[in-house]
Amino acid sequence: MDSVSFRIGPSPPGRLDKALARDVPEAAALSRSRLARLIADGAVRVDGAVVTDGKAAVEEGAEVTVAVGPPEETHLSAQAIALDVVYEDADLIVVNKPAGMVVHPAPGSPDGTLVNALMHHCGDSLSGIGGERRPGIVHRIDKDTSGLLVAAKSDRAHHGLADQFAAHCVERHYAAICHGVPEVGDPRLRGVRGVSVEPGGIVKVQSLLGRHRTDRQRQAVSFDQGRHAVTRAQVVEDLGAAALLDCWLETGRTHQIRVHLAHAGHGLIGDPVYGGRRRLPAAHPGAAEAEAFPRQALHAATLGFDHPVTAEALRFEAPLPEDLRALIAALRG
Repeated sequence: MDSVSFRIGPSPPGRLDKALARDVPEAAALSRSRLARLIADGAVRVDGAVVTDGKAAVEEGAEVTVAVGPPEETHLSAQAIALDVVYEDADLIVVNKPAGMVVHPAPGSPDGTLVNALMHHCGDSLSGIGGERRPGIVHRIDKDTSGLLVAAKSDRAHHGLADQFAAHCVERHYAAICHGVPEVGDPRLRGVRGVSVEPGGIVKVQSLLGRHRTDRQRQAVSFDQGRHAVTRAQVVEDLGAAALLDCWLETGRTHQIRVHLAHAGHGLIGDPVYGGRRRLPAAHPGAAEAEAFPRQALHAATLGFDHPVTAEALRFEAPLPEDLRALIAALRG
């Protein structure tokens, strides 16, 4: 059992839990939620006395000792699943996730997920997230989207990464292949509510996103309820009746790129949920390949953020997977 000792600084907040969150040494890597649990578990002493009420008052100069046990084993199972590791250190890991892999266990996908693979790959190097020996997932990409994802191996990395994602300062670019070519001069596109054009031929889609009113598995664009969402897209290559896009996120909502592009009239090739019934013209050289493409044509190609511990600027790129390269080649004819 390790312990962390420190004193409460000047002008402390009125509650113990808030004071601890402010003054606990950064090296201890204890999140607010972890501290709250430790208080409730009787692991916090203030001037030698155990305090279990997070709302208790605390004074400047009070000596605090927090008993921190080793991370508990989680119910999640470790599975030997191959991973494409792009970067790894003591605090975090960046992987290039293949299409078809679910990120986190859930009903219908209890195992075989990225988390199960990370549990096995990282092993004892997982120092604990919230008191459990598990990887910290701070963002997700859909099962049938390929590409880059970062996970935390320590509490301190988990806090820092979560803060960056919450502040929308993480760089995330996606390669997408959509139906049609978004022409910035197209009156139809300009007339779609929430769609605007920025210098450089950039299409901006801004709306609220929330659950579809009748299909709870889908997300839907709204302008009166939901969460703020902003997507930008630029044509990289005109593929005839399709286009290769560079899409980047200002926010990161569930299915955001897929929903926003469909709203703009340019749903992704292969998207069974938002792509609609749109088909390429039969005469298009890649019509058959597009029709048979088994997943949404979306790849998380670039991921950039500041290292949550060292503050080093990190930026990673993942090349297009073989299936997307083959689809583009077919569309080029």
